[in-house]
Amino acid sequence: MARYLDVHPVDPQPRAIAQTVAVLRDGGLVAYPTDSGYALGALMGDQQAKERIRTIRRLDDRHHYTLVCRDFAQLGQLVHVDNHVFRAVKAATPGPYTFILPATQEVPRRLLHAKKKTVGVRIPEHPVVRELLAELGEPLLSSTLILPDETEPMTDGWAVKEALDHVVDVVLDSGECGADPTTVVDFTTDPAGEVARQGAAPWPPR
Repeated sequence: MARYLDVHPVDPQPRAIAQTVAVLRDGGLVAYPTDSGYALGALMGDQQAKERIRTIRRLDDRHHYTLVCRDFAQLGQLVHVDNHVFRAVKAATPGPYTFILPATQEVPRRLLHAKKKTVGVRIPEHPVVRELLAELGEPLLSSTLILPDETEPMTDGWAVKEALDHVVDVVLDSGECGADPTTVVDFTTDPAGEVARQGAAPWPPR
């Protein structure tokens, strides 16, 4: 059974965050709230946890996982950005955006787009995720929690617990969270900065 941790949405209890990080470091898989629905998260290099995500969501090998970062300094270790991209991404974060960018060697090869060597990265605004990332000290390998045959992400922690009790290790519940997906901006296209998916926020940000 998954460990169910009820946390405050703005000021999450440090003990619950520490317990979740300990599970992650032990190879666990967690369900956690973001500003764009619930997501599944694991350590970046954990291939077994990645396969568990793939099984839960019934994903194929072409699925693009996202690396969720606490801040721009962390994001900058994972992707190559020029001055123009730096300014654009900096202005939009933290927030409901996912950016497709060329990956650095810090990113495990198996997480890259096979032909383009790119990766999706985001810096969410949700306080629970930010505390989780601060305690963990590294990015999370993540995938939006959309169950097979569904089109919308899960938004309620207790519903996540009931649906995934035997396939995840921790459910962090901070109450209802947003259901609108992130806006995906691809900086590897020509012209750069093309909106690949319009989501919760406009691009460029207003």
